[in-house]
Amino acid sequence: MKLHYYPETDSLYIELKSTPGTEARDIVEGLVVDFDAKGEVVGFDIDHASKKLDLSVVETVALPPVSAAE
Repeated sequence: MKLHYYPETDSLYIELKSTPGTEARDIVEGLVVDFDAKGEVVGFDIDHASKKLDLSVVETVALPPVSAAE
């Protein structure tokens, strides 16, 4: 997973997979979900992110460990 912040548009893109999106759906105003060709979610685009989220802190909780071999 990757977080991409674009200050020129104040948008935050949360990339769940590196698969290209083929369809985008507006879920609510300011939130777009991208889907791949299989219909699986590949990312979320949040408009006006700095007004909706505290972008100064990113915290993870209980992520599974990843071995160096992966």
